[in-house]
Amino acid sequence: MIVTITPNAAVDTTYTVPALVPNSSHRVSTVHSRAGGKGVNVARVLTGQGVSTLAVAFAGGAAGAELRTDLTASGIAFDLFPVAGQTRRTVSIVAEGDATVFNEPGPLITAAEWASFRRHLGGLLADADVVVLSGSLPPGLAADAYAELVGLARANGCRTVLDTTGDPLLAGAAAGADVVKPNAVELREATGESDPCTAAEALRATGAGTVVASLGADGLLAVGEHGRWLARPDRVVHGNPTGAGDALVAALATGLAADHPWPYLLREAVAWSAAAVAAPLAGDLDTDALHELRVGVTLEELRCHS
Repeated sequence: MIVTITPNAAVDTTYTVPALVPNSSHRVSTVHSRAGGKGVNVARVLTGQGVSTLAVAFAGGAAGAELRTDLTASGIAFDLFPVAGQTRRTVSIVAEGDATVFNEPGPLITAAEWASFRRHLGGLLADADVVVLSGSLPPGLAADAYAELVGLARANGCRTVLDTTGDPLLAGAAAGADVVKPNAVELREATGESDPCTAAEALRATGAGTVVASLGADGLLAVGEHGRWLARPDRVVHGNPTGAGDALVAALATGLAADHPWPYLLREAVAWSAAAVAAPLAGDLDTDALHELRVGVTLEELRCHS
């Protein structure tokens, strides 16, 4: 089983408009609202692909109740930890193949709530193979919060996939996360290195097992004990890129849980990520596109220098 942990879950609303024009009003063609946050999106992808998963998140207030209602309706197994604060809301505006996202900060998590959550989580990991740690940290949590969860997962015999940014990314990598998944900008900001391969080597040197950096339309770069690889799709996919990184993480977690070899795992990750762009909402895959994209992924072994 794969457990996804989303400290800063959200109710996500997606507006689709023909074009996004500053300082003007817009006529919205479609509106969708659903449970979200990066780890919840990962759990949605995994559930859609028939992978056993449990979505774990904080939830509070009216938006927290909406989160529970949508997860139930979507058939996603979940464990929502109640907090006094209000679950956040996000708005994504999709126009001309790009997404503009507005993220609220999330609820304030108290020290007592965090300690109680850690104790509660320990009881959920007995049957888990992989733990996915995704997204921003809500107010009240220190930058080493994910590092603490990496240690808890390891103590329960679970491997970890970490998808976050900044100091939480660096702390989680130093704690020995098995896989960390920054995008190109996050990788550069975390390491100060402009070359993705050099930056991935530098981040891995802090303690992470494998660094998998998403490079957008250029595919993904993986640096680890298995080697250095660049995996690319054979075409650019247009649509909603909001959930592409979450689909990539879902594929990585699935591959780790199944002990797939890295070349196969990376091909799947590229295909799942591109198939997510082809789907209208984060957390979904276009299954027809997925089958076509798998065939076209190219894989190149690289030589990187630390």
